[in-house]
Parts: sequence; C-alpha cells; structure tokens
Amino acid sequence: MIISDSMDRLTCRFWMKKTFAINLQFPKDYSNISGFRSVLSKSHNVLAFTGAGISAESHVPTFRRSGESWRNFHTQDLATPDAFHSNPGLVWEFYHYCREVVRSRCPNAGHLALAHAEKQYTECGRSFFIITQNVDGLHAKAGCVNVLELHGNLYKTRCLECNDIRVNFDKPICAALLGRGSPIIENIPCKPIPLSQLPRCQNRINNNICGGLLRPHVVWFGENLEPHILSKAGEIVQKADVCLVVGASSAVYPVASFTRSLANRGIPVAEINVEVTPATHLLQYHFQGKSGDVLPKLFDSLTLT
Repeated sequence: MIISDSMDRLTCRFWMKKTFAINLQFPKDYSNISGFRSVLSKSHNVLAFTGAGISAESHVPTFRRSGESWRNFHTQDLATPDAFHSNPGLVWEFYHYCREVVRSRCPNAGHLALAHAEKQYTECGRSFFIITQNVDGLHAKAGCVNVLELHGNLYKTRCLECNDIRVNFDKPICAALLGRGSPIIENIPCKPIPLSQLPRCQNRINNNICGGLLRPHVVWFGENLEPHILSKAGEIVQKADVCLVVGASSAVYPVASFTRSLANRGIPVAEINVEVTPATHLLQYHFQGKSGDVLPKLFDSLTLT
C-alpha cells in the first residue's frame, strides 16, 4: 500500500522480456501442495515476502488499481518528497485517512497462517522471517514478530530536522487533523491546515523539544530503500532454505533480485498470487489463489521433521 521504488518498471520490463522469450513449460509438481508441504516440513530458515495482495484481502486500498483514488489524486501525486514540500497539509490529510482506514482493518487468514507458522517454527528452534512491502502493520496485528518492513510503516513518523523515528498510534496524530482526510471532495474543509499545526517532533535535544516537522515514515516515489533495511533483508535471504512470495510480484524490485538469488542457489521458491506474474515460470512452485485460501493449506497441521 502506498509504496514505490524507482526500479519497479525497469525490473518488470526485464522479466517481461524474458517471459515472452521463453516457451512456458511448468513442471508437473508446479502446484503440488503436498510436495511443497514436504519441503516446508524439513526447512529450518523460512522466508516469506509479502506484498499488496495479502493486504488487499483485508480490504486495504492500494491506490494502484483503476478507479482507486483519493480526491481524484493517485498515490504518485501525493506520496513524493516534492508533494510534501509543496503541500504538507494535504499529504498529511491523505495519510491520516490511510491510517484510519487501516486502523479499522483486521488481519485475514493469510496473515494469521503466517503468524501461526512463525510461532511453530520458532518454538522448534527454527527461523521464520517475513519481509514485507506493506506499510499497514497487519502482520504485527496478526501476531508476527520477525517482520522486516521494507517501505516503513503508516504508524511511524520521522522528523525532518533531527531524523528521530518513533511509533505513533495517536488518533488523530495531531489536533488539526481531527475530522480531516475525507476522500469525498464535497467534504473538503475550505481552509488548509497551517504548517505550525501539523505533527511536530517531541524529541528532546539538550533538554529542548526539537519541534521539527514530522513526515510519515514510509518510502515515497523517487526515494531509495534505506541501506540498513536492504542490508538486513540481504542477510535474511542468505540464510533462507525456502521462500514464499505472497501477494507480491516476483518480477518487481527488490523481490525480483532476492528471488533470483535464491533460485540461483537452488532454494525452492513458491509464488502465491491470484494471477500469474512475468516471473512465475522461473520459480519452482506457483499456487494461484488468495493467500487466505492457500497459506492455511500449506501450514495447517504441518509436522516439522
């Protein structure tokens, strides 16, 4: 949700070119649930990449599909550093709306299956890690602990002055946003929010409140992923002995580079998606369907050997 990376289109074009250059021939066990359960039962370092697809099953808007917009704005109109610099009040209204929508959403069967699996593997002394492109925090809400958020979190803020990052579940995040954020154009207040009334940093520096302007701690269009986040993701990928790509395209950066690295090492990679992606034929397994339908079939009553 509300995520982007400048490499998305480039990587997707690369995979699309390879897709149509190769005759699609899938192995017989491509969608073999029992076969992949056998792989999972023997695994000691499970990695699950998750994307917008799993959140969409909880009715979290992605603002990327046709007809999805906020006040006739699309994500790329608002989720940019330039947009925030030009009109921080408008951008904060949008993110206030997103925070309130997500606050009312619950984890679905896919989230819960991953949380249950993480607990089972951890209790057996094994590793289960989730790397997510989503910013909604639904994995944590489901009970997942080992989650790396590539694109940040709607309920975190970052100060533009001191770079302080902290969790903030306040509703609203500042008084000026109370009653704001409606996607209905007719309900838009006449006056914009003054800059001085937008969320401000409460970090203490030398016994003084910083007071700098806060921004949502999410990755915007035109911004790079944080180096330490990418480094941590790389470490997790290196240790993985099996990988699931859930509701995310295996042809989009950085998932594409990670799954390619895993496949080159002979690590089983399974894609769970409602549709075939440009990289589907390059992976060992593909289960077409909703994560809430597929993941319980993969993990329910799984015996670790």
